[in-house]
Amino acid sequence: MPDLNVIKFDIDGPTLTGLVEWEAIPAEIIASGNPVQRGHTYFSTEADKFSAGVWDCTENELKFAPYDVDEFMLVLEGSITLKDSSGNSHVYRAGESFIIPKGCECTWTQSEYCRKYWAILDDAENQIRENEGFNAIRIDTSASMPAVPQNDPTPYLSDIPEMGLLSLYKDQSGKFEVGLWECSPMQRVPATLVRSELMHILEGSGSITNADGIVFNFKAGDTFLVPIGMGYQWHSTEYVKKIFCSYTP
Repeated sequence: MPDLNVIKFDIDGPTLTGLVEWEAIPAEIIASGNPVQRGHTYFSTEADKFSAGVWDCTENELKFAPYDVDEFMLVLEGSITLKDSSGNSHVYRAGESFIIPKGCECTWTQSEYCRKYWAILDDAENQIRENEGFNAIRIDTSASMPAVPQNDPTPYLSDIPEMGLLSLYKDQSGKFEVGLWECSPMQRVPATLVRSELMHILEGSGSITNADGIVFNFKAGDTFLVPIGMGYQWHSTEYVKKIFCSYTP
C-alpha cells in the first residue's frame, strides 16, 4: 500500500475546486451582518475529531458563549477583533496567529473580509471549563524557547541538534498542542509519525521524505500537515523555526 504524503495548504484551496461555500453560520451566534463563509478541509481524522484547512468569510460580528472547540488560527488576509469576557479587545492581523481554547467566551468581529488557516479539535469528552481568565492566546513568534535536552544520538543521522520548544497551549487531554519549535541543522533516521501535525515555517528550509521516497521541500512561509502513520524523515541544512499544532490520539 502506498505511503501517506505531506499535505501542503494553499490559501485558495485546491486548484480544481478552490474554496466552496459552506452552510450558513448559525443565526443564534450572529450579532450583526449577513456572513457568507467558504472553505476547504485539507485533513480530518475519523469522526472529524481533529481537522484542518482554510476558511474565509465576509464581515460579521459573532458572539460565542462559550467557544465549543479548541482552535488554532493563522490569519492570512484581513483582521479579526476578539473582545474577551472582561471587555478587553485584541486585534489579530494578517501574519499573526492565535488560539481560542474551548470554553472561551468572546465576541468575534470582522469589519472586513478575512481568510485564515485553522486546525480544530472537536472532542466531546473535553468539558467546558470555567471562563474566568480563560481567553484567546496570541502566539508571540519572538518568544524565547527553552532548550530541549538531547543526549541520545540514535534518532539522528546528523550530529545531535540544538533544539528549543515552547508549548503555548494543551487541551484537557494533553493530546492537542500548539507551540513554537526551533532546531539547528538536523537529519533524522526514518520513522513513522505517531501524531498529525500542522506546521507553519517561520524561518529556514528543509525537506521531509516519506516511506516511498517522495520528497517534500519546504521553506519559510509554507504551511503544511504531516498525517499520523506517514513515514517521516526530516532533513534541514540550516536553522528552522516553526509554529506547530499537533494531535496525538
